[in-house]
This record gives sequence, structure tokens and C-alpha cells, in this order.
Amino acid sequence: MPTIEELREIRIKKLESLKAEKKNPYPNDVKRDCRIKEVLDKFWLWRLAGRKFNLAGRIKSMRIHGQAAFFDLEDESGKIQCFLSPKSLSENEKIKNSYSEFLANFDIGDFAEIKGLVFKTKKGEKTVRVEKLAMAAKTLRPLPEKWHGLKDVEERYRKRYLDLLMNPKIKENFLTRSRLISELRNFLENNGFVEFETPMLQPIPGGAAAKPFKTHLNALDMDLYLRVAPELYLKRLLVGGFEKIYEIGRCFRNEGMDSHHNPEFTMLEAYIAYKNSSYLKIFLENLLRSLARKLNNGSLTITYAGNSIDFSRPFEEKNYDDLIKEFGDLDAAKHKLIQPTFVSGFPAELLPLSKSSEKNPSKADAFQIFIGGFELVKAFTELNDPIEQREKFENQEKLRGKGDEEAHRFDEDFLEALEYGMPPCAGFGIGIDRLSALLTDSHTLREIIFFPTMRPKTENQDMQNRTKPF
Repeated sequence: MPTIEELREIRIKKLESLKAEKKNPYPNDVKRDCRIKEVLDKFWLWRLAGRKFNLAGRIKSMRIHGQAAFFDLEDESGKIQCFLSPKSLSENEKIKNSYSEFLANFDIGDFAEIKGLVFKTKKGEKTVRVEKLAMAAKTLRPLPEKWHGLKDVEERYRKRYLDLLMNPKIKENFLTRSRLISELRNFLENNGFVEFETPMLQPIPGGAAAKPFKTHLNALDMDLYLRVAPELYLKRLLVGGFEKIYEIGRCFRNEGMDSHHNPEFTMLEAYIAYKNSSYLKIFLENLLRSLARKLNNGSLTITYAGNSIDFSRPFEEKNYDDLIKEFGDLDAAKHKLIQPTFVSGFPAELLPLSKSSEKNPSKADAFQIFIGGFELVKAFTELNDPIEQREKFENQEKLRGKGDEEAHRFDEDFLEALEYGMPPCAGFGIGIDRLSALLTDSHTLREIIFFPTMRPKTENQDMQNRTKPF
């Protein structure tokens, strides 16, 4: 069987042939007056009216039967069968030429522009009778024939564009992710929240216990860090007078990678003045229930990793100390937290940006939500006492001095802002990638991040792929 490089050379010759015939294989102007779904939806009306239309899309399959050619044309909206034959349209010399050109120069994967009208085949399939055919974009590499059965799963992540082309379920998952973010924004804005953007490049990385990525700004000859969280800048906006704020954006943490961690990820953080963690429990339960319903065709029961997860019931409540006694540590416990569960009672020293509980100062006034066996949400009654916050930052600096690279940094500018006064408030963070994975039944973040962080391929691996037969 021919290798990829050999097939590529054949396609390059076809490209050169088109150019020799003064036909642009990459034209600037491509006619398309409707999408394929519109043709399928209005098939009977357009058939009765004899309406002609222009379509453009990618050729996904080709079948030659004597003096007739069938091919499937696909755009983002759908796929339709096309029919081209010089015999049935012999009075039109251009159609003869188009048929010859199709056989000589078109391949599966090419983009084509067609003009035609609809009819039904003897087998009852909705089809376009092509009256005009032109190249919209010539492709030089063939589409893979056996993509679903790839043993090297990493190849799917490295070449996500092929994954989207060949795997409809993956494409649907990413559309669900997009809808999820839209629904999140709708819910928050319907509740009076306003979205803002804060810096991704920060002189002091803060807002989470995490090791940052470091870079250097030549213009000012200073080191900067990719943000680990937007928290401390959003809190500055609370000081400035905003009361309901949120941000959806990228964060970066220079730490381990696994099924629920990627160095670059998307986070929602939100803050609301004059509320506390008890209010957020109700708010977040309603938010997650709304998302589950809207992204699951009205149902409040989803399936994740073989488990049925019910959002219709009140969320369970668990205490941190009880989980530690039962399982030894939180990592072991979280795999048992399948149904939506609030976990509270965390030691105050673990969450230096949270207020302590008034009933028990050794505990943070905070909680996390676990669903499907992993942490999805973290929420606090936010610390707004500048003296106490300074003491907690100083304690974190001591931990850094002992080698803890994930300890919170001392941020004097943030402390100064706090001294001007931040209103009582509560805040929460949601991992968008994890939430997307949950709602699409994806068991690793790599399935729901378009281009996850990957180890570079070796030269040998690259050569193997180039010479691999199809």
C-alpha cells in the first residue's frame, strides 16, 4: 500500500495539473448561498420548485460507477450525496469537462464548490444533481481511513483537527463545551453579575496554592508570571465598588499532569458582595442544576463513567475530618464522592484567602463541591481583614522559605487595596474543563481541551508517521 508521502506526491501532481490548466486550486471567491442542512430541511419544497443552489464543503467519500460519480459533500451543518454524470447531461459540454476533471484531479478530503438541484435516487436517498463543479481548496494529505481504532490515542490529541473531522462524538463534545460556557454566562448575568478581564501576566502570582510559570518582559527588564488564578485582581475590583463580578479565562500552573490536570486550563471565578458561603451553597446548587438540565435535554440525571448522577436531589453534605478518619486522606475519599456533595470543615491554614469559621476559628468558612469523584468547585467566605491577611501571607512566606513552591506569595499591593476596604463577600471558582468533562462523560481533560499540553514527538516518531501506509 502507498505511504502518506507517496500519496502526497500524487496529490501534488494533481495540484500542478490544475495550475497548468489555468484553474486556481485555492480560489479567493467561492459561491455558497446556503448550507447543507438547509437543503435537507427544505428538500421537498426545493425539489418541487426546481430550485438551483450553490453549496461548498469537503468531499468525504467518492464512488465511481461506470459513467456516473457519487460523492458525499460535508459542511459544518451536515452531509449530502452528490451525483455527477456526463451521460445524463451530455448536452452540456461544461458538465463533460467537469466530470473528467473530477476523475482526474479530485480526491477525498478536497473542498468543492457545486451548483445543482435536488432529486431522490432509486434507493430513496436525498441527492444533489451537480450541474457545476469547481475546486474550492485542494488537499495534499489523505484523510485517515482507520481513525477510530487508533492505538496511539495521543495522535488524536496532537492532530485534533483530524479527530474533529473523523469523530462526530468529539465534535459534539466541544459544541457542548461551547454551549456550557454560554449558559454559565447567561445564568450569571441573569443574576446581575458583570464579566471583567484581569491580567494574565502578573508581577506576583497569587490566588491559589500553585507553582507558576515564569517569563521575562524585555521592555521593562522584569520577571512576570502567568497567572495561577484571577482572584486577587478580581478582589481589587470589589474594593473599587463592583459587587457582582466574574471572569472566565485561562490560568496556568506549572505542576503535574493527569486525567484532571492540564498546565493550561480554563477557570470561572465569581464574587458577590454582602454574601457568605452559606448563600453560595444554594446559589451553586441552582447553577449546576440549571446547567445539567439545559445541556441534557431537560433531564437532571446524567451518566458519568458508568455512574448515574442525580442533580434533582439536595446535594449531600460531608465533613473534611470525617472523610480523613474514614479514608486517610482527601485524595482517597474523593473517588467515593460520586453524587453532588458539599465538603466543608477544611483546616483554616489550608485556605489562607478564606475567612475562618466564627464557630470554630481553626476551620475555614469554605467548602468544595465534588461530583463524579473529583473536585469541581471551591468556594469561600472571603477574608477581608487586612491585618489577618498580612499574617497569613507571612506564614505562607515561611513555608516558601522551607521549600514549598506552591505557597501563596506575599502581595503588598493587594494588602494595600484591602486596607482601603473590601466589602464582606463570598467567591467561588469552577474548573470549566472539569465541568465540561463531567457533562460530556469524558474521562480525561484531554478529551475536552482542544489542544492539550503534550510531550514533543521524537524525530523517529515523526518519520514513522510519514512512512506509515494507509
